[in-house]
Amino acid sequence: MKSKFTSLRPILWTENMDETIGFYQQCLGFTLNERNDDWQWASLEKDEVQIMLTKPNSHEKFNGIGFTGSFYFNVDNVDELWEDLKTKVKICYEIETFDWAMREFAIYDNNGYILQFGQHINEIRSSE
Repeated sequence: MKSKFTSLRPILWTENMDETIGFYQQCLGFTLNERNDDWQWASLEKDEVQIMLTKPNSHEKFNGIGFTGSFYFNVDNVDELWEDLKTKVKICYEIETFDWAMREFAIYDNNGYILQFGQHINEIRSSE
């Protein structure tokens, strides 16, 4: 395959666009780039990460979360982010250093999607 993949922008389904935009802006510091209420769609961005939101349409069956995994964000200061978020959001698991050399934690967004945040332990040591 010769095609170069240049980015991945997940599209999260939500039944409450305003609440979801608010969560990503207020809790995680995303910026709303574009919103189209006719399409029931929005695009948000923070640093190098882009996420799109949409309301499920009539062609899709939607019974809550439409994703059976988690979204993993690599960050440059996981401990600082943990301190900022731990009292503001619903926690999936607390910050921990794992055997695979990642320090990470996970939260739930307002829709119940799992958002994981991690930093390689070698990056933590080199930034101290």
